[in-house]
Amino acid sequence: MRLPKLATSLISLTTLVAAQTDRTGWTATADSFQPGNEQAKVLDGNTGTIWHSQYSPSNAPLPHTITLDMKKTYNVNGLTYLPRQDGNSNGNIGQHKIQLSLDGNSWSTPAFGTYLDDSSLKTTPFSTTPARYVRLIALTEAGGRGPWTSAAEINILSIASYNPPPTSLGKWSSTLDFPIVPAAAAVLRDTGKVLLWSSYKPTDFSGGSGSGKTNTAIYDPATGTVSQRVITNTQHDMFCPGLSLDVNGRPFVTGGNDAAKLSIYDSSADNWIAGPTMKISRGYQASATLSDGRIFTIGGSWSGGQGSKNGEVYSPSSNSWSLLSGCPVAPMLTADSAGVYRADNHGWLFGWKGGSVFQAGPSKAMNWYFTTGSGSQKAAGLRAADPDAMNGNAVMYDAVNGKILTIGGAVNYQDTQATANAHIITIGIPGNTPSVAKVGSMATARGFANSVVLPNGKVLVVGGESLPVPFSDNTASFTPEIYDPATSTFTATNPIAVARTYHSWALLLPDATVMSGGGGLCGGCSTNHPNAQIYKPAYLFTSSGSDASRPTINSISTTNVVVGGKITITTNRAVSSFSLVRFGSGTHSVNTDQRRIPLTPTASGLTYTVTVPSDSGVALPGAWMVFALDSAGVPSVAKTVLIRSS
Repeated sequence: MRLPKLATSLISLTTLVAAQTDRTGWTATADSFQPGNEQAKVLDGNTGTIWHSQYSPSNAPLPHTITLDMKKTYNVNGLTYLPRQDGNSNGNIGQHKIQLSLDGNSWSTPAFGTYLDDSSLKTTPFSTTPARYVRLIALTEAGGRGPWTSAAEINILSIASYNPPPTSLGKWSSTLDFPIVPAAAAVLRDTGKVLLWSSYKPTDFSGGSGSGKTNTAIYDPATGTVSQRVITNTQHDMFCPGLSLDVNGRPFVTGGNDAAKLSIYDSSADNWIAGPTMKISRGYQASATLSDGRIFTIGGSWSGGQGSKNGEVYSPSSNSWSLLSGCPVAPMLTADSAGVYRADNHGWLFGWKGGSVFQAGPSKAMNWYFTTGSGSQKAAGLRAADPDAMNGNAVMYDAVNGKILTIGGAVNYQDTQATANAHIITIGIPGNTPSVAKVGSMATARGFANSVVLPNGKVLVVGGESLPVPFSDNTASFTPEIYDPATSTFTATNPIAVARTYHSWALLLPDATVMSGGGGLCGGCSTNHPNAQIYKPAYLFTSSGSDASRPTINSISTTNVVVGGKITITTNRAVSSFSLVRFGSGTHSVNTDQRRIPLTPTASGLTYTVTVPSDSGVALPGAWMVFALDSAGVPSVAKTVLIRSS
């Protein structure tokens, strides 16, 4: 389909490169300074001078603030902060906020987070906002060395022209800065926090095999803070893993740089647990939680040797892995020009009824895998005329009816044009050939994109590039699209501020917003993106652009329910429907956890009863978000339930 003229103009806008703004005539003010290290030094163009908060005769306490007056209004879309370059780390900024103002009195906060404690240039891009004043607030010293703040240079990024985007297309709001380049992420069911990780280094993966450590961060939406930690106790570099959420909603991380390892994160104890090693070493494999709570994995020749990465299954009851000799990887290989090293990567796996797994891609050949005994496999036909679609994406947006949307991808892992193709696969009885229907294509060809199912059943497709090349943003798409199953069409949204390509991810949060982050992890490259951005879908706004009034779930009768069980919910006002959305995890455009179950309630006043599907292949065991939606489609903030298979 063609994009509307407005959306086309947005695409053109986002391809403009933000430039450093001429700082001639600007002034800086700060809460304090040490004589000889005045705040004007951040504007002098000399990386050898610094602004430093007062430390003599006494330390000025944190937080510290420096404000730039640019003397006129600019269309600001980023800030760069250069820490001191003299070999001394004192005063490096950790937790921070960036604020903007037109008049110096009323302030907005387009970005916040935590910077990495090193001397590298920090770049914080954010959605364009007109402003005259820019304020950087240092909340912590990055290394905890003292109550100081320092900076060598601060620059502002801006673009020449800007038209405020309409909220009818949703809104990209705050940018979150991280002290790592997050190549993987998972939403934690008990707190709503987001767990993120990179590799053995915060900004690079190369050379990590055998390092036995992973740099992690946790974002807490309730406080707006980002904490960081290096994990060594599991002896596992968790870059490029298989990733699932288990029956308790715990991130279950397999292989990657340390290709045989298993690590499980227990958020209730804030602790990583080392699990049993897999039978086959793997990296870039996919995994899927099964209807009985076991976890299946297959593929993964990126690490641990190449070829014969057949299926195996983890049993939580015995805490052990078993090979499934009847689940060969060969039927799901693509015809990648790089051979099996790439051909068995990133499978589109869906746990289904009776312990089965449906493999929807990326190979054009689809397959059923069965996990009882030694396992078995059955061909499921072709995905219509769609070719191999490596680094494409698939999401189950209606699990009750077995509906899966597949989008994009390319016949080779890299250096081959992606497609804009979209198909709906409908699965039913395990082993039966599914139906496949081609639907309206995306406006943009995409590989390395991510798809997120929303509470209303629509699907947000974000990021990617038309010519997939690892560690390149050259053909990045900045304009996401939303697929509407009711019309089988895609509609452009407002543009994102940062390219999200290779090593990016996107996840639904319990407040019905979407976090899209990561990309890069290539050391000193120009495509490292140690940040994320929050998307507020159009359902969170009124037609006039103000925040929509949201229904509230006042109470829920249980937070632990068996398949087929009933849940009684009370709300603060009338609602028309409910949905269950399984908590998600993402890495390398793969999120086998998310799926949506639409629920039709019976009502008695403001008390509603919904019934969980009786098949645990539909309602997979694990953690789910419960949303209430009013007649206008506005969702509540979610409550969390654990669904059990028995």
